[in-house]
Amino acid sequence: MKSLYTLLFAGALLAGAQTPKSDAEQEALRQAVGEAGSSPMEMTHALEGYLAKYPKAARRNDIELALLKAASEAKDNRRVVLYGERVLQREPADVPILESVTRALLLVDDKANAEKALGYGRRLEQALEALEKEKTSSAREEGQKREEIDRTRGKALVYQARALGNLSKLTEALERARASYQTYPTSESAREIARWLDRSGKPEDALPYLADAFMIDDPRRSEAERTRDRARLGEAYRKVKGSEAGLGDLVLAAYDRTTAQLAERRLKLRQLDPNANVTNPIEFTLSGLKGDKLALASLKGKVLILDFWATWCGPCRGQHPLYDQVKQRFKSRSDVVFLSVNTDEDHGLVEPFLDESKWSKDVYFEDGLSAALRVSSIPTTVIFGKRGEVFGRFNGYIPERFVDMLTERIQEALKE
Repeated sequence: MKSLYTLLFAGALLAGAQTPKSDAEQEALRQAVGEAGSSPMEMTHALEGYLAKYPKAARRNDIELALLKAASEAKDNRRVVLYGERVLQREPADVPILESVTRALLLVDDKANAEKALGYGRRLEQALEALEKEKTSSAREEGQKREEIDRTRGKALVYQARALGNLSKLTEALERARASYQTYPTSESAREIARWLDRSGKPEDALPYLADAFMIDDPRRSEAERTRDRARLGEAYRKVKGSEAGLGDLVLAAYDRTTAQLAERRLKLRQLDPNANVTNPIEFTLSGLKGDKLALASLKGKVLILDFWATWCGPCRGQHPLYDQVKQRFKSRSDVVFLSVNTDEDHGLVEPFLDESKWSKDVYFEDGLSAALRVSSIPTTVIFGKRGEVFGRFNGYIPERFVDMLTERIQEALKE
């Protein structure tokens, strides 16, 4: 039986809008997919056989892209380069593919691969500069974009450093590695600085960066990689110092240094998106219709009711007058707060909808809170107790009972 990956892989190829030039070509593609085994590699061999038979296949572009994805899945770096370069001829600014091809090229340390990797690494950096200019619709999207661009730019600079070093341009390699660490501190960029300091005859200067590589909080690093970082640090330290005496002080200094660096980065990111790295729902800050900000934590000590809705949601329109009835029941209570939370991706749709529907404009955007609260359908009503913890929720509503049910739940929360 074919694996899920292989089934999806085959389905994507056979479901495309573009059709082969002939019935024979169509049948050959179906046969190649049908006879392939249960692994991406077997599917790869089948499709390569098909392309050998039909080198001008109408679906060639799609098939080469699928072969690239299969090669990445199988960690087949030769094919990543082969098919990646073909795709890049058509899509020269594709960031994920530029990254994959550059990394794969650097796994073989020779001059030709290093020169190609250096060129692709620079193209990757240029593609990121173009992405920076694209507008986003919210602070959250801007923060996410900034985080991903900086992370990927850090990788691009590491790749350039490795390529330059492999070309014996050690000074330039070190400069690129330092720029990567400054852009986005990771264990990989710290190791790269240490690598070229050591190759430049400065093994003692490399030690703090090896310590940083070991200590830095890098969630994308596996435990096995962290273990290797520890072994690498110990070996280099013993080679320079003769023993591990004093290594603990170096590690503690690295902890303090990397903790401060990452805290500074988080602070900069939160200036763009106040909810960056926030996981506790009551710690979220929501943006209002006119750009005003509301920190939910400022409402602790009160019962908070959040109504999640969208302009396209028919049931939300039916619930709205019922929700207003509940608000009227508590209008004299200063310790009960109702918030209207819009979940539309396009914020520009909201104000015209409010005008047309004659709803209050006292509305906030969800700014990532939906995911934190696992709101998967709307309308959803979430009640926070006075301590800032979720007290209850309604997924959808029962029209004839909603007003009384929500009223009772609020009254229970007030008794906490």
